[in-house]
Amino acid sequence: MNTPSLPKQFALDISHSPKASLENYLPGKDLALISALQDIQKSWNTLGNHASENPLNQRWIYWWGPEGSGRTHLLDAIGNAAEHASLERIALTPFEPASWVRLEEKMGAISESTTPSVITVDDVDRLDDRLVGSLFRILNGVQAGKAVYIFMAGEAAPANLKLREDLRTRLGWGLIFQTQLLDDDEKIQALEEAAKARGLILSPDVLPWLLSRFYRDMPSLMALIDALDAYSLETKRAVTLPLVRELLQPK
Repeated sequence: MNTPSLPKQFALDISHSPKASLENYLPGKDLALISALQDIQKSWNTLGNHASENPLNQRWIYWWGPEGSGRTHLLDAIGNAAEHASLERIALTPFEPASWVRLEEKMGAISESTTPSVITVDDVDRLDDRLVGSLFRILNGVQAGKAVYIFMAGEAAPANLKLREDLRTRLGWGLIFQTQLLDDDEKIQALEEAAKARGLILSPDVLPWLLSRFYRDMPSLMALIDALDAYSLETKRAVTLPLVRELLQPK
């Protein structure tokens, strides 16, 4: 079976997507992780909260799971929550090495500050040797500080990552969670909620058809919801199965 692909102009048109948040994430089997992140988010929004009183395992969390299990969404969600609480947020990925250099240059000041700051690190499993060394030093700074939060995500549990031993050990110093793929019913629920958040009404037969014919990973399915939203607005038509087939028809 050939899997249809999104037309380029719609696949890239996602600027109107709702920001990632803990509220628009369907937890599935990830309830413990979501609960931990919600507690942290609430603490940031509580007047009189003293970050320096939070132990390391409440400021240091690593989660892992397969592609499409929500790892990046949760990093973006907690990062957006930090920004909403007016905290400094530093987002690190393997593809922007300059941001690592900038963080290391000010890590000493961040560690000494009593004002909370938040670091997110995505795709830990893809770090090269240089960034592995940088993360090791950053984690030392987080440990030395009292108000620095760090949230990290990768494809495998720390013990199974192909990284140097001292870094794998450090990743396990905080809380560790596994993110799970959604089953079909949970995917449909998540997609229905995503459509509702965009004010998009889907014909009842659309989502079951997409799960049987389209990519089954959530990032691709969410991108398709954005594409359908844009195409529906452009054509001024309801989102029915004929419209979906038309959008996915090879040009």
